[in-house]
Amino acid sequence: MPYKERDIEKQYFTIGEVAAQFNVAPSLIRFWETEFEELRPRKSKKGNRLYTPQDVDIFRTIYHLVKERGYTIPGARDMLKQKGPQLKEKIDVIQSLEKVRGFLVTMKKELDAIGKTQG
Repeated sequence: MPYKERDIEKQYFTIGEVAAQFNVAPSLIRFWETEFEELRPRKSKKGNRLYTPQDVDIFRTIYHLVKERGYTIPGARDMLKQKGPQLKEKIDVIQSLEKVRGFLVTMKKELDAIGKTQG
């Protein structure tokens, strides 16, 4: 049986990496940590924040509610407490659909380009 190399997944992300992933300032992440008790990253011995993939998922849910859906912070906090796991599933579905849409848009552009060169 041939050797199969495992995919290495990051265990921790820095605040800069999380900020870059969502295109927000690190100060926003630190502020949301004070507003949402669910968002509690570990800290290194130096005091640097270390976000697990689960922390990033929580941040993604908060980001979706506040930035994409327009909830106020108290409204987002209430929604997280009431429907936390259900929200994560909905957001995962939305992201999957956005990826599919992006793929289809790219394919359409490529097909249009091929049609113009042949026509």
